[in-house]
Amino acid sequence: MAWLCGSPPVVVAVTVMKTAAMETTARQERYPELKPVQSINAHPSNCICIKFDPMGKYFATGSADALVSLWDVDELVCVRCFSRLDWPVRTLSFSHDGKMLASASEDHFIDIAEVETGDKLWEVQCESPTFTVAWHPKRPLLAFACDDKDGKYDSSREAGTVKLFGLPNDS
Repeated sequence: MAWLCGSPPVVVAVTVMKTAAMETTARQERYPELKPVQSINAHPSNCICIKFDPMGKYFATGSADALVSLWDVDELVCVRCFSRLDWPVRTLSFSHDGKMLASASEDHFIDIAEVETGDKLWEVQCESPTFTVAWHPKRPLLAFACDDKDGKYDSSREAGTVKLFGLPNDS
């Protein structure tokens, strides 16, 4: 679920329709009544995450089909799909200026794409699946957390590490 701030504010919820195709639908609902405004078919499988870009121009959905779909907010049409992940998309984040989109899954990398072209800008290598990514609110700096329980950490304890990409020595 994600909010599109405006007048009036709208919440977009991603739901699974009980159809033979198990299509995922993105529904817009006006706040505070939560009355449906519009509904669109978004993916042929379950949607896992949704994010709006900070400019209010696009929203992105990540799905169990390993696709990231970029949607135009005003027209409610899919403008492009990103298909570089092999596992279900777990997390998405737009950069502060809306120009970059980070997506991650159980793949051992984070895909960073240019929103306007879909081109791959970076592939951030990880040692384990990534379950959350977040861009800094004012800088091109990406924080991410991976499932670091296996390997060099004590697996009998809860473990996790927040890492950063975009520091001066990153490439």
